[in-house]
Parts: sequence; C-alpha cells; structure tokens
Amino acid sequence: SSRISFSCLCPTSWRLTVPTVSPCARQRLALLALLFGVCLLLLVAATDLRRWGSSAPPDRPFERYMARVGDLEATDTGDSTLNYGIVVDCGSSGSRVFVYFWPPHNGNPHDLLDVKQMRDQSRQPVVKKIKPGISVLATTPDQASHYMRPLLSFAAAHVPVTKHKETPLYILCTAGMRLLPERQQAAILADLVRNVPLEFDFLFSASQAEVISGKQEGVYAWIGINFVLGRFDHEEEEEAMVTVALGSQAESLVRKRTVGILDMGGASLQIAYEVPSVEAFSSPQQEEAAKSLLAEFNLGCDVQHTEHVYRVYVSTFLGFGGNFARQRYEELVLNQTRTHNRLHSQQMGASTETPFLDPCLPVGLKDTIERGGQTLHIRGRGDWQACAQLLQPLLAGVNGSQASLTSTYQAPIDFNNSEFYGFSEFFYCTEDVLRLGGHYHAPSFARTAQDYCSLSWSVLTQRFQEGLYSPHADQQRVKYQCFKSAWMYQVLHEGFHFPLDYSSLHMAQLVDDREVQWTLGAILYKTRFLPLRDLRQESSRQAHSPWLRLSFVYNHYLFFVCILVVLLAIILYLLRLRRIHSRQLCLAPHNLRWLEEAVLLPGQELGP
Repeated sequence: SSRISFSCLCPTSWRLTVPTVSPCARQRLALLALLFGVCLLLLVAATDLRRWGSSAPPDRPFERYMARVGDLEATDTGDSTLNYGIVVDCGSSGSRVFVYFWPPHNGNPHDLLDVKQMRDQSRQPVVKKIKPGISVLATTPDQASHYMRPLLSFAAAHVPVTKHKETPLYILCTAGMRLLPERQQAAILADLVRNVPLEFDFLFSASQAEVISGKQEGVYAWIGINFVLGRFDHEEEEEAMVTVALGSQAESLVRKRTVGILDMGGASLQIAYEVPSVEAFSSPQQEEAAKSLLAEFNLGCDVQHTEHVYRVYVSTFLGFGGNFARQRYEELVLNQTRTHNRLHSQQMGASTETPFLDPCLPVGLKDTIERGGQTLHIRGRGDWQACAQLLQPLLAGVNGSQASLTSTYQAPIDFNNSEFYGFSEFFYCTEDVLRLGGHYHAPSFARTAQDYCSLSWSVLTQRFQEGLYSPHADQQRVKYQCFKSAWMYQVLHEGFHFPLDYSSLHMAQLVDDREVQWTLGAILYKTRFLPLRDLRQESSRQAHSPWLRLSFVYNHYLFFVCILVVLLAIILYLLRLRRIHSRQLCLAPHNLRWLEEAVLLPGQELGP
C-alpha cells in the first residue's frame, strides 16, 4: 500500500510512517480500539463476578435475618434442584427421624452445603418420634426393620418420590445401643441393612447404619451449633477471630472463632470446643489420654482445602448429669451419716425427730433417702454455700467411679478469646426458676441461687402454685433447684475451671429461635464430600463449552491481551495528539508571514 511521510522543520523533529489514512479515521480507530479493550476487561470482570458472586455469604444483619426467616418457611418440594437427606436418631428412650434438604452447591470449594431442616406446609419441622428405644430388640433383632417402618414411611411421604433413590439415609444409634453387647448390636444393624432396602428406595448401605460413640455424638453436636451460628462462613468478616495451627504446616490460619458447647442431661455431662493451638504434652500418658478425647476432621469437600480443618476436644462424663448427681449425692450423705453415727454413737437421720439437715434442700422441706433397705430422714436447711462445698467430692468421683472432672485430661481453653453455649440443664437451672437464662454472670447467679435456697419450702410452694416460675418448671424442679444450681456452679467453675468473671457464656434452649439437634451436624459431616461431585460435574460441563473454556480456563491470558490492546490504543492516540501539536508548531511561522503580507498591521503604511 502507498505510504506518506510526515516531517517537521523544527529542531526536535521526528518521523513516523503510517498507512495512508485520514487523521479523523485514525483518531476514530484509536478510540474504537480503546473502547474495545475496556469492554473486554469489563466482560472478564463480569464473568468472574458471576462465577464467584453466588458464593458470597450475606454480610449485612438484615440479610442474615432474612436468611433465618427463610429457614422457617415451608420447604418447596416442587423445586427439582433440591436434595434431601434423612437421619434417624436411635436413642435410649426412643427413636426420631429428621429430614433435611439443601440446594445445589454454589461452586465455591471453600463453602459447605447449605443444609436446613425440612418443614411441612404448616411450617413445622419434619420430625417423628416413636417409643421405646431400639435397644429393646436385643433378643429379637429380626424385628428391627419392622420397628423402623413408621419412621421411614413418614420420611418417604415428605421426600418427593423422584428423589428417593438419591436421598441418603443414615441410621445412627446412641446411648441405649452402646450398652448392649457387640453381638446384639451387630444383629440389629444387620437386619436393618438387609431389609430396609427391600421396602424403601433410599440411598442406604451397611456403612450408613452404625452405633456412634459419645465422642462422635459430641462432635456432631458441635458442628450443628456452629453451622447454625454461621461460624463456618470464613469469608464473612467478623471481629471475633482466632489463629489456628494446622499440625505440621508452617503457616497458621486466621478465621472466625467457633463456639464451645456445654450440655448437661439427667445422666451425663458433655463438653466440646475447638482447640486452635497444638499443645506440648507433659508425658506420654497425657498424650495418649488426649488422643482419645481430641477429634481432628476436615469439613471441606477436598483434603487439599484446609480452611475447614478443626481440632475439637470432646469429653463425656456419665453419672454427672443433674439427676444422677443427686443420686450420687444421696449415697454420699447416707454413707457419711452412717459413719458419723457409728463413731459418735448417735442416731442422726434415724427418725423425723433427729433428721439429717441437708444444706441442698430448701428450709423446712422434709424428705427421706432409701438405699439398701435403710432409710435416712432429712430436712432442708437451705445453705447454698455449704451445699456447694459438700458437692466437692462428687467432682472427683465417689464409690469407685472411674469418671472424674478433676483428673480427666482437659485441653486448654483461651478464656480471653472463646465463647460457649450451655444447653439442657445449664439452661433449665438458670431460667426455669431463677429467671437468669441467657448471658451468664457468675456473681449474680450465685447470689440469686443463695437467696432462693434460704427461702422456706412453704413460700416456694406458694410461689409455684401462683405461677411465678416458668411454665416448664414442675414441683421436682422447685424441690431440687437449690441442689442443681450448686452442682452446675461447681461443675462449671471447679470442674471445668471457668473463671468467675468469664463473660462469654450463654445459657440457651434455642439457637436463632430453633432447636438444634446433633443430627444436623451428622448430616453435614456425612455429606461433606458431595460438593466435590457437583464441582467435578461443573468442570466437565465447562470442558465441553468453548465460551466457558475461554472465560474461565484462559481467563488470565485473556486479561493480559485486553491490557495490551488498551495500551496500544492509548499509545496510538497519544502519537496522534503529538503529531497534531508538532504540525501546529511548524505551521505557525508561515501563517504569521502570510498575515503580515495580507493584512496591514497597526502603525504600518502602504508602500508607493
């Protein structure tokens, strides 16, 4: 093609050879190239936002509130994209079935499945309980599938039929089955594995029916609480953070702080919390004890992602629940009184005239303790501090008990950067009578409990009849509130060594206005690898799409190409401006001479 050369007579002249194109056309081309490059950059950015935007958790209080409200709505079973899961909790007194659901995974490998409890058209949780516990079938294990039929039929009626074959079913047995010999446990589970698939099309295999340990149950409860509280959403900024050491890895993680749980039932006591730091053990015996109480697991869908690796301490103490503790206390009092009477030749507690004065019962309350054919008459004297001191030996275990709060290994707790929730008896003991549920303040609790114990039994009975206590409080609660409040206080501060000024303990019955079961943590743990399947399917779809391959696979190369195009357009445009400016400077003297010749300047005269 033909070319022209632009030159200038100025001292700083320079030369540029370009195609023969009009100046206006070259300017338009430069602007078009610039716009084209900017558009490509915006397209790449928009593609990335579409890819990752769905994984961003709600980061404003209003959005989090709306998400909780949505959890209470009826589940849309007409949505074909939803997935379902079923967990049967086979406890000691009965069995309950829970149905959960979750939408497709959002594609971010760092996020967990958004599992929620299914709700029916009346917005009630889909759950059903039957009695007694499955352990009653110890001698008739061939009836296990028949026992399970009402629960599974109930679940099948709520899960869409088209989803049955892809809905995992987990039958998890707890305390009642743990007490049976392994042979009887195996027989019951074998009947379930053999006969349940004959009647129900759920995704069910031998590995999905098991007797879980107390440690597993504690881990599942810990997972469920923290999931509902949003403590696994690490991308959401929070003030409460913690540094986590991940074993042999050089770098530590800084992520959202999780919460620990305290749970006291009638028979057992349990504590579970994350241990972010790796502890140096003082002896091989202590290290061996720690291994049995520490659980390390990865909730993420891929072992390569360590953002969801947790090290959790879980310990269960049988006989340390509220009701069993009272029984152990009565045995302690009976033995001590018998020894005292023998040494001092007295008859304390032998009749109502010479009762044993029990500091753990309200003033004036009369009761009896019967053990081994012996009867001990007692009368309350309502001394809460004396009661707390009398309970000290129970923390270490008495009568040959192997459980001990004082000698069992306990992983260290950073009380300056931790948070705990107390459930069951911890909540009932603070709320039902004393009305101090919620945030726990040790001095206020001790003062209120002491005032309650010092009241006479007649006054407390009158208050109960007038409905001044919680509707959940019965006469047994009013009777043993003094004892249980002292026991809870001792367990918390002498057993688990919580400081008296600890300010991050919450006594609760519900979390975000709903009851949280350990079965939620179980389904989260059991389905943790399912997002990996969705991610692989997404990668497979992208591999067959040229546009997606261009957008995602070669995103970095496309970005650099866009940068080069934009830079080239800017350079061409600047060269164009410089050429115009230089041309104007070169033409300025010629224009001035033309004006001098053509126009008579002021002060000049025309020649002859």
